[in-house]
Amino acid sequence: MTGSQVFTTGTAMLHDLDPYRFPAALVDDSGPEWTSAARSAMEVCDYYLPAPDPESRLSAPLEPADRRRLELHATLTTAGIAPLPGDLDAIEALCRLDDTTHLALRRWINHAV
Repeated sequence: MTGSQVFTTGTAMLHDLDPYRFPAALVDDSGPEWTSAARSAMEVCDYYLPAPDPESRLSAPLEPADRRRLELHATLTTAGIAPLPGDLDAIEALCRLDDTTHLALRRWINHAV
């Protein structure tokens, strides 16, 4: 590691953390080391939303075609393939196929055997 790559340790670099990704960095903003960007990131009236209650979720199951669409989009995203806007009709048609065919399609995309 060269001299320009050495990282500082301790709390001296807390003011450089993004307050949206690291909200704990704003625990004590009274010191002069905080930049104006970090100071203005959270206003006085900002507050954190409570965690969602699992009991209040809707219990409606997904339709099989909707589940297949989500699985296909996840597989394409994992493989690094971004579907083009014109591909959405083909994705809809593929999602109407049965689960066995859809499983084979996802396996082909992932190049798995």
